[in-house]
Amino acid sequence: MQSRFRSDRRLTVRMGVTLFLLGLLYVAFVAALIVLLKSWVLVVVVAAAALLAQYWFSDRIALFAMHGRVVERDEYPELHAVVDRLCAMADMPKPVVAVSNVDMPNAFATGRNPDNAVVCVTTGLLRRLEPAELEGVLAHELSHVAHKDVAVITVASFLGVIAGLVVRFAFYSELFGGRGRKDQNTVAVFAMVMAVSAAVYAISFLLIRALSRYRELAADRAAAQLTGRPSALASALTKVTGDIARIPSEDLRTAQAFNAFYFTPALGSEPGVARLFSTHPSLEQRLAQLGRISAELGEAAAPGKAG
Repeated sequence: MQSRFRSDRRLTVRMGVTLFLLGLLYVAFVAALIVLLKSWVLVVVVAAAALLAQYWFSDRIALFAMHGRVVERDEYPELHAVVDRLCAMADMPKPVVAVSNVDMPNAFATGRNPDNAVVCVTTGLLRRLEPAELEGVLAHELSHVAHKDVAVITVASFLGVIAGLVVRFAFYSELFGGRGRKDQNTVAVFAMVMAVSAAVYAISFLLIRALSRYRELAADRAAAQLTGRPSALASALTKVTGDIARIPSEDLRTAQAFNAFYFTPALGSEPGVARLFSTHPSLEQRLAQLGRISAELGEAAAPGKAG
């Protein structure tokens, strides 16, 4: 079912190109494993099982990890009302609505397709945002659902999962495999496997991060166009990013594993070089784009102020 979120040809092209490049990398990687290893099939089978589990159960995994729970309309009537309105505007199925009882202000969407999706917000987000700001955040997350971003990122991450597993498999094989029985040729193969796997992991990591940053800009754009209030989304971004920066780093560590799915990444106030490998574009980039959309729509309120 096609939603009314505007189709984003640039996002579709970038997703396609990224998956194509990752596919080529995957073929080269498997060919290298066939040459170097006799047990590569086991690694691929384990990785495929992990991919299927993540793909089919991503919604449950994410909710469990973030202590989220499904909430009914009588518990959070205003939240359900906003989701209902946005889904009607976008002409898309309503996802399951969940709430995570944590103070960090954030939201995420997960699920393999629009018919099996979950949108979760934290109590910290609900407590901090005005209704128009919350609508902008939820529209952003629903855009991810409509464009099947979660499924694409899950599939794109497959190669990195395989490479990471190969590194671990080779490491423990060397550690517990009996060093005394290994000749120089075996050691050389081990070193080559580690090097190739590490290189593949690094390349796939960078490709996925680049795609993730663009899809966040695409979701901001789609949300602003659907609601017609880019300034409200800009206000939510500014508020949430500023509040997250004030949360102690130790409280953000668990959440950082899910940064790719968040509305705003769980980064401290001084991310440093980590921003170069971020799953999200900078706040300045996101606000600049919303400012341009606001001007195009002739919105009266300036970006950064609730509209």
